[in-house]
Amino acid sequence: IHFINMIFSDQRLQESLLAHRIEWPYEQVKTVRKAKTGCIQIHYRNYANTKDDENDISQEHDAIREFVEQTLIPLIKQKKISVAKSAILARKNRDLQHIAAILDEAGMKVADLTAIVLYDKALLKFERLLETYHAFAPKGLQSFLAAMPVWVKEKLFVRKIIRDELAKIDPGGTKKQLKLLFPDHHLSHAASAFYPSPFQEAAILTIDGVGEWATTTISHGTGKDIKILKELPFPHSIGLLYSAFTYYLGFKVNSGEYKLMGLAPYGNHGGAQVERYKKRILDSLVDLREDGSLHLNMDFFDFATGLKMCHNERWQQLFGLKKRESEMEFSQDYMDMALAIQEVTEDIVMRLAKTARRLTGCSNLVMAGGVALNCVANGKILKQNIFEHLWIQPAAGDAGGALGAAYAAWHIWLQHDRQADGTHDKMQGSYLGPDIHEPDIARLCRKYQAPCTKHERLTDLTETVAALLAEGHIVGWCQGRMEWGPRALGCRSIIGDPRHPDMQKRLNLKIKYREGFRPFAPSVLAESASEYFDLDVDSPYMLLVAPVKMENRKNVPENYESLPLYERLYAIRSDFPAITHVDFSARVQTVHQETNPRYWQLIKSFEKLTGSALVVNTSFNVRGEPIVCTPEDAYRCFMRTEMDYLVIGDYLFSKKEQLQWQEKENWHDTFELD
Repeated sequence: IHFINMIFSDQRLQESLLAHRIEWPYEQVKTVRKAKTGCIQIHYRNYANTKDDENDISQEHDAIREFVEQTLIPLIKQKKISVAKSAILARKNRDLQHIAAILDEAGMKVADLTAIVLYDKALLKFERLLETYHAFAPKGLQSFLAAMPVWVKEKLFVRKIIRDELAKIDPGGTKKQLKLLFPDHHLSHAASAFYPSPFQEAAILTIDGVGEWATTTISHGTGKDIKILKELPFPHSIGLLYSAFTYYLGFKVNSGEYKLMGLAPYGNHGGAQVERYKKRILDSLVDLREDGSLHLNMDFFDFATGLKMCHNERWQQLFGLKKRESEMEFSQDYMDMALAIQEVTEDIVMRLAKTARRLTGCSNLVMAGGVALNCVANGKILKQNIFEHLWIQPAAGDAGGALGAAYAAWHIWLQHDRQADGTHDKMQGSYLGPDIHEPDIARLCRKYQAPCTKHERLTDLTETVAALLAEGHIVGWCQGRMEWGPRALGCRSIIGDPRHPDMQKRLNLKIKYREGFRPFAPSVLAESASEYFDLDVDSPYMLLVAPVKMENRKNVPENYESLPLYERLYAIRSDFPAITHVDFSARVQTVHQETNPRYWQLIKSFEKLTGSALVVNTSFNVRGEPIVCTPEDAYRCFMRTEMDYLVIGDYLFSKKEQLQWQEKENWHDTFELD
């Protein structure tokens, strides 16, 4: 047992630290007490030389990228501050541009900052790595040898790296000893879910692959306080279980999970093979308990110490099905496997939600972590009425951990009070990214000699675009601040007419250049959503799946369930075939005039023209490419694809009027496929 002393002169901060232990996870801390000297004394397990606990960094990313991409300067104010990953702002380069942009927009320098917060604790991750390799030795030697050099040379020295990189932005700014804070990974997730939510009190459920040690937590949020009640330790992880099936079905881990979710409805619901797969999952892979906790049979998994997610040969023997390779065609077996793990995951999440309700007694639930992006499971929670209200952090993955870390510093470390009105969240529609400025559009037009038409009145623009959509054209829509999080919400979107029977096929194959089976989402006026979907709550962040209403459905062939994938896909199932998935569901975004008035007005104009208050919405990018950020990004994507029209701000570009695009590189190879 080792101990460290931390001196905090503020009495309220001392009391908060003793109450919450935000700096140290429960499993690693033996005691946290106030010493006679006035120090807060922390007795630690397994650490030598832990005096400097600030040298933390995550396992998954290099130190610079982690800070640049995942750290949000804790400027928690009631005004919009730009948030963007460097992979989006720079499109490919890993640099500090967006940190400088955030500071510039806020009118601040590095020296003006109070603290910098990183959303997890690297030494605890390092401990997990060492303990895991030791537990599984001699297995995992190759993975160990690959991982350790990065840690020893770089990841254990993140404080110096952060200060050195900040000095490139503001050479004099690092003379001030900025406080570097490292809240626990799942505390960061919990804070991102609770603090921006509309609720003064809520149960908090965080589910992902793994943080430092925890993979799932249940917490209770009241006012400005968060108390962690239960946690599930590594390697027993719902997120890693789902990712293992993502890998086995031929998708890319950490980006292909949403494809698995989209593939699942093609499975035969209630079919014998789906039930057989589910039984084998629950009998051989997962020991699932009534409260939602689980134990993975690690004889079948390789993620703890290996270089892949699972032992392929054992899975093949268990399921009688070979691992699917990327880009292979889907047989019904793979579709049934996708449905099986999706239903198992939904069952686990339901049990965890019920446990959270029982432990907290709250009628409100907030969620974060990568698994919280499983909008099908979220819809099931809503449908079962486990809670009266549900709110999910739109950037539920690790990016949102940056926001949560900043909020934790604001409310727990700095002890600022918090108020919630029970109705409105603080995410401002999640439109927190870089803005569109007219000089940038003018520069684009000059650079590419791009003819366009400017509309002085918004209604003139939206009526023109609505008419183009009704004619079957596909339009790139680039407006205002870009979205923060994985969903396009009407500021960096490609849109179309959902009534058009070929729209889904055209978008997938001619615009997005991606797998044809993948569904598209509707953006619907919030006040009209219940006319089209069995949904009686708002879904502004596209994180809920709801059924298309019966009156909007069409009859399908009697042998519909047994048809091959693409015959089922292209069957006309509703009045809006482009957004109706094969199981008559849709991933709904409700559009609100107060958060996105331009997008709302566009859909309103489309409703006035067609009688339909919804459009198809997909992210403004092609497969494997980050979502567009700048006007130039949007124009290049527009010219490289078969989009018909592009709208940037008040300017309308027609493909037919543009000069022939002179491509100097094979842009399909620029970004790795997802």
